[in-house]
Amino acid sequence: QVQLVESGGGLVQAGGSLRLSCAASGRTFRFYAVGWFRQAPGKVREFVAAIGWSGGTRYGDSVKGRFTISRDNAKNTVYLQMNSLKPEDTAVYYCAAGQRDMPVTAVEYGYWGQGTQVTVSS
Repeated sequence: QVQLVESGGGLVQAGGSLRLSCAASGRTFRFYAVGWFRQAPGKVREFVAAIGWSGGTRYGDSVKGRFTISRDNAKNTVYLQMNSLKPEDTAVYYCAAGQRDMPVTAVEYGYWGQGTQVTVSS
């Protein structure tokens, strides 16, 4: 079992930065891939980024070059550094854990956090 708790969301102006954290319970967390997804009102959940157990990463096209995902297995935490934020980045951000290799579809993740709101003002 893995439990996930996101933090770090908030209100920021366009062009600003935020760092989201995803803290996990469970001694085997380091063997899980972790993904970040986001969902804006009226829109489908969108893949943002993922990191594998070995540290490999992949990103959604809309965030490449602006967001960076990383993990600290000693702290059971995955981070999402978000730079050059845009109003269209506004959404609830969720982290998820799964045992497949960095999937981009939400259905392949078995564990989810409760989400954290990110709002980018223009």
